[in-house]
Amino acid sequence: MTTDLIDLRAARTADCEALAGIHSEAWLGAYRGVLHGVDLQKMISRRGTDWWRGALARGVDIKILSIADVPAGYATCGPCRLRDTGMEGEIYELYLKPEYQGLGFGRMLFGHVRETLSAGNLSGLAVQVLSDNQPARAFYKALGGRLAAKSWYRLGGRRMELSIYAWPDKNG
Repeated sequence: MTTDLIDLRAARTADCEALAGIHSEAWLGAYRGVLHGVDLQKMISRRGTDWWRGALARGVDIKILSIADVPAGYATCGPCRLRDTGMEGEIYELYLKPEYQGLGFGRMLFGHVRETLSAGNLSGLAVQVLSDNQPARAFYKALGGRLAAKSWYRLGGRRMELSIYAWPDKNG
């Protein structure tokens, strides 16, 4: 989708520096105080420009959202990796820079990715989110996601709870 101010498209190699910046800003905004500072910095530092170049080279489906030619957010998606959800598609990540949150751009990016997965004949959609990330949980609930399961993740010796939201089909 392209308008005069909003561009939603597949990421390109030229976007890798912007993707690293979006990731860093979004993660600091979302997880500061939720994750230990050292763990958070390690996670962010792993996602530099080279990591994004490698992801594109491996064929990771990355969508980028730009507002007035300024990269504002991204999403990664593909076949569902979450067992026992019954969903075929998954949004692996969806992040916006903090200044673009709460303005409808996340909803727009979500819809674009959902259409991409549907066009790829992947029925249903799942998203996994850190349970302590209340704004993300509220976002997915507002989009009609239903809490389908819980999971766990170990990070820095801590057990982190994950909430899995599902949308059974394009209209569900």
